[in-house]
Amino acid sequence: MKNRLYIGGYMFIVIFVSLYVKPYAAWICVLASLLLLIMLFRKSERSATLINGIPQDHTYLNVLDSLFEHNPNAIGIFDQEGKFIRINMAAETILGYSASELLHQSFMSFVTQEQCEPTSSQLEHVKAGTPVTFETAVLHKSGYRVDLNVTAVPVDLKPNAKGNILICQDITERKRGDEQVRYMAYYDDMTGLPNRRMFRDYLNERLHQTKALGQKIAVFYLDIDRFKLVNDSFGHDYGNMLLLQLAERFTRAVTENDYLARTEGDEFAFFFTNVANANDAIAVIAEINRVLEKPFLLEQYELHITASIGIAISSEDTENVEDAEMLMKYADIALARAKEKGRNDFQIFNTDMKSVSINRLKLENELRRAIAGDEFMLFYQPQVDIETGRIVGVEALIRWNHPERGVVSPNHFIPFAEESGLIVPIGEWVLRAACKQNKTWQNQGYPLMPISVNLSMRQFFQHNLKGKIRHVLEQTGLEPQYLELEITESMTMDVDHAIQSLLELKELGVHVSIDDFGTGYSSLYYLKKFPIDKLKIDRSFVRDIMVDPNDAAIVATIIAMTHHLNLKVIAEGVETEEQLHFLHQNRCNEVQGYWFSPPVNAEELEGMLKNGVTTA
Repeated sequence: MKNRLYIGGYMFIVIFVSLYVKPYAAWICVLASLLLLIMLFRKSERSATLINGIPQDHTYLNVLDSLFEHNPNAIGIFDQEGKFIRINMAAETILGYSASELLHQSFMSFVTQEQCEPTSSQLEHVKAGTPVTFETAVLHKSGYRVDLNVTAVPVDLKPNAKGNILICQDITERKRGDEQVRYMAYYDDMTGLPNRRMFRDYLNERLHQTKALGQKIAVFYLDIDRFKLVNDSFGHDYGNMLLLQLAERFTRAVTENDYLARTEGDEFAFFFTNVANANDAIAVIAEINRVLEKPFLLEQYELHITASIGIAISSEDTENVEDAEMLMKYADIALARAKEKGRNDFQIFNTDMKSVSINRLKLENELRRAIAGDEFMLFYQPQVDIETGRIVGVEALIRWNHPERGVVSPNHFIPFAEESGLIVPIGEWVLRAACKQNKTWQNQGYPLMPISVNLSMRQFFQHNLKGKIRHVLEQTGLEPQYLELEITESMTMDVDHAIQSLLELKELGVHVSIDDFGTGYSSLYYLKKFPIDKLKIDRSFVRDIMVDPNDAAIVATIIAMTHHLNLKVIAEGVETEEQLHFLHQNRCNEVQGYWFSPPVNAEELEGMLKNGVTTA
């Protein structure tokens, strides 16, 4: 009668939790099964007979066997030596062995090596009479690992003979899911390197160790020079290909005592435990540059890569507690300074750089305010026909009318604007303001002439550049032939993109010129394919044509080549009569520079348009 009462109570619990306590149903059923087993075992001690050392009572044998065999969790009964004396079908599935193969085998013989000690320790508690729950791992017969959540309970098998019951749930999939989440949280999914979070955690750990030993750690932040140009020119797939090759090479520059991570984009971070001063840092940089020397192959393309590096070395002062975040911040500040110096350079952090970093942040905020508050203005430098002395065009040049510092030259803010991305809204403002001013001059009756506007790299690679420029022309009412866009040679490295973009601009009807010609990377073979109207000789060549025969030869060659390509040529930076005479002799079409006029405001240029400009 009591057996039926036990079983009835068990069935009631199972049905109730299955309907109303679903999230914990499996575990409640397991515990209910365990409780039922214990009750039935204890009741059977007085009248049971032993089969394989397990008490049996014919009145409930069938029910007990059914509960045991068909339980979804693996259940094993063990003698006092920890050997199997009975297992259910779920346990056979988990281990891959049959019951006959497992009989009298030790459970510990199936536990993975790294889990042997903690598992043995837990089972000792069970032998002492204390139930425990723990996680362990066993090896399947096929050799793969199975992770288990185990509940172990001591049990009396017969008078003066104790054993235990292990109820095991397979948690392999859950563990794999946890590992995947951890991997995503701590590793870069493309290169497989640790990410910024893991780098920070390991750096903090190593800092505590080295501080106690009186040692130093150096953090290196490395940024690939012109990586955006690779992405823009060849596409992100090629950029990712380059990052994978970089990650592989950088692993050669670290030892087992150092650490490498990819923190974001094209930025990598290292920390070295054997770098204590600037000389050590230079030695590490030489090793990094050595692994970058060999060109990178991106399918049919061969690229030479350089890097900018910022370094922060921990302090020996035990009272000055530097954590990972602080050192990483210092290395980042040093990296920014290295990039300001012209790239392919390194800088070691010092306290003076803090103020520079604060100034950069202040500059960014001020530039954003300037964009919103319309603090920019345009100056104009005339472009003069070398034969007639007439103004045949103007170049629009931006100035910043700072509320405190007055008129600020573009050299003081354009490089930072390009780096931060603010050059895009600034460039759009220049384009719109220049077109509007040229249309105003036309409406006032001044001679029709093109106005030149410089396009930044980021603008040139913008999506739908043609549509954006068409919109500005429509807004201002300026005809396309009176707008000239100046691009630099470096923008043409991606030949296919450059040709496509230039063709679209030509379809729109605007003129295109290549600025600073001779300082970039243009191939003469591709130059003839570009749909351009004019080449602009860089001022660095014009400046020394009267004292440096090489510069004179370069300028004369560019002019001759340009005429052969049926293009116009303009020289900028003309400051003396001798330079003007040389350019005139070599049949340069147009000139621009202080010999005629510095950049002036709109009113001053209008006076020049009225009175005319003549060559001296």
